[in-house]
Amino acid sequence: MFLHKHPYRPFIPVSTTKLIVGTLPPPRFSQHKLLERDVDFCYGSRSGLLWPVLDKIFDLNLLFETSEKAIKQRKGFLTQHNIGICDIVESCKREKIDASDLGMQDVKLRNLISYIKQYPLIDTILFTGGNSKNGPEYFFRKHLKKYRLKLELVCDEAPRIHQFNFDKRSIKTVSLIAPSGSANRAIGSMDNYKQLKQQNPAFNTIDFRVLQYKKHFT
Repeated sequence: MFLHKHPYRPFIPVSTTKLIVGTLPPPRFSQHKLLERDVDFCYGSRSGLLWPVLDKIFDLNLLFETSEKAIKQRKGFLTQHNIGICDIVESCKREKIDASDLGMQDVKLRNLISYIKQYPLIDTILFTGGNSKNGPEYFFRKHLKKYRLKLELVCDEAPRIHQFNFDKRSIKTVSLIAPSGSANRAIGSMDNYKQLKQQNPAFNTIDFRVLQYKKHFT
């Protein structure tokens, strides 16, 4: 059984208003076995789509390489735009060494509520995935139950939006399409995507994410 620990501490600038919440990076990041074009930072997998999408939205000219400069670019962007990252999974066990959410067993969660309390400007949580089993929203709902809190539906159309009240604050949550290739099939089945694709055959799943993410990151 492989113990998969999160390799990065939460990155939460003092001015954070939006918090990105996922699960775990691929196991190779915990094993320090990065590949060419991986970035040694949150969501740094060369096959991940979060940073390519944000690069397009904000015209960042990011480097996609294993270098300190690439890390500094991302930290600088997050700080400038009051965005933090705190994945909800601290560790899990796996029978198969892969990045599958469903493959996670004996999951240990981070205490996101304590971070929300510690950083009082946080008003939005951006989940990099929905409420499917072992997804970030799924785990967050379990986490809230310990505090007798629950998500209340605000918008039932993708991306689904919820809210909850804590520490005399109303916190909004947005369940974005996952920034991974495995979510492309789900995007392809969406009526909105099909319509946009019909209007412009060159339109692709990254373009669709750009449209969705832009509404909630800017």
